[in-house]
Amino acid sequence: MPFLIGTDEAGYSPNLGPLVISASVWWLDDGDVDLYKRLKSVLCKEPSRKAPLRRLAIADSKALYSTAQGLGCLERGVLAALGLLNDSPENWLGVWQRLAPCAVDNLPSLPWHAEYELPVPLAADGDELATLIPKLAKAFERAGVRLVALKSRAVFPDEFNRATLEYGNKAEALSRITLELLAQALELCGDQPVLAVGDKHGGRNQYSRLLQQQFPDVLIEVHGESLLESIYRWGPEGSRIDLRFKAGGESFLPVALASMASKYLRELSMRAFNDFWCGRVENLAPTAGYPVDARRFMAAIQGVQAELGINRAVLWRER
Repeated sequence: MPFLIGTDEAGYSPNLGPLVISASVWWLDDGDVDLYKRLKSVLCKEPSRKAPLRRLAIADSKALYSTAQGLGCLERGVLAALGLLNDSPENWLGVWQRLAPCAVDNLPSLPWHAEYELPVPLAADGDELATLIPKLAKAFERAGVRLVALKSRAVFPDEFNRATLEYGNKAEALSRITLELLAQALELCGDQPVLAVGDKHGGRNQYSRLLQQQFPDVLIEVHGESLLESIYRWGPEGSRIDLRFKAGGESFLPVALASMASKYLRELSMRAFNDFWCGRVENLAPTAGYPVDARRFMAAIQGVQAELGINRAVLWRER
């Protein structure tokens, strides 16, 4: 199984800020797909501070980030992964350029993103990362593993609202956009076999209709659809695609890294969003954008929003 792909999202439930979907692509020199086992000398599922080398935590973003524990562990993992790709962004915009280049041209259309500046890392230790990345690269080479790509798709409120109207609901929009990103990731794998895993999309168990629409030139084979896992395969034997949507998919390392990239990019977006509004509305507390608090935030900014002529459509996700 020469290639692995993992997909996951962050920001599906909030009313404010973007939905971000990411994919990580990996190459292996043999068929052992347990990357935690292959890379156990340098990677782990939770933060480790053991000498001589603190291992890098790659896990579900919910395990690495909260407002209480801060951004450090999440940021460390994402920036280390970008370092393995020979990308070391120095600021907020640089992260966007590396992870979601297709979004960069549209960022200035949102006032809180236009000309926003912020150096990175925000919480991780830059000097420690500079030492860690070469050690990771050597360990990956010894293990016969290579990170090929880490790419994200950011869907801001106006696009999100259009997509939910077009597709009927936000679950359908999430699945369709994820499969578009998956198709882009598969292009990086050539004619090689691929195991792709995605975290399940809410309560959805059936993906064959959507897959057939996304990949109309192949026959999508259904190999099981259940609450725990939905399995699909297509393509000739030498370049077989094995796609699985799994409950708790973040236990698969490529999915975990995709989860982290999605959450980090969303947090960077929300940092700009909160800096913009909290700098204009006195005593305004920042928001993470989830429904109850989002309504509090929208009520507080209403007057300034009207003064600035900012349309609700670029702020508020209707579903």
